[in-house]
Amino acid sequence: MNTPEWLKPGIYGALIGAACVGITGFTWGGWVTGETSNSRAMAMSRNDVVAALVPICLDMARTDPDRLEKLATIRATSSFQRRSALMDTGWATLPGYETPNQDIAKACLASLDVDAATANEG
Repeated sequence: MNTPEWLKPGIYGALIGAACVGITGFTWGGWVTGETSNSRAMAMSRNDVVAALVPICLDMARTDPDRLEKLATIRATSSFQRRSALMDTGWATLPGYETPNQDIAKACLASLDVDAATANEG
């Protein structure tokens, strides 16, 4: 079979162009695979749920009669153990659940601002 002379460079150009478009799209164009988009969507939904539940934790902390003692206990612990201390208070345990949620405890601790709250109330 005879092929035209222009076909070979045309095929090479098309292949190189497709490779360049693919590399550019995934590098600078923001293209992602299905798995990456799924993991990002799951992380975003988890963050949104935690953000929606933090007010419950803050309300439980605000209405707790032993608030000052518990805040003092949280403040007395080292900074990397404060999440566990907040979980021990029961504020990160949502109504209807038996165990505290670590993500909610972390977000609640950030919103609670333990150092400032204890200094203002003490």
